[in-house]
Amino acid sequence: MEERPPPDPTKLLARWMEWERGEEPPGRVLANLKTGGLRELLEQLVVVQQEQVGG
Repeated sequence: MEERPPPDPTKLLARWMEWERGEEPPGRVLANLKTGGLRELLEQLVVVQQEQVGG
């Protein structure tokens, strides 16, 4: 399995904005967000948030 580069928030936001502008259908946007690493980015943010609250 290929290793993906770390998620790029700028690229993920650009993908999201394609949907908001009506340029891409929701299914395509979700696929792009998934392959772009949205889950990994959100997981990282949760860890940081938990560290800030708990630490």
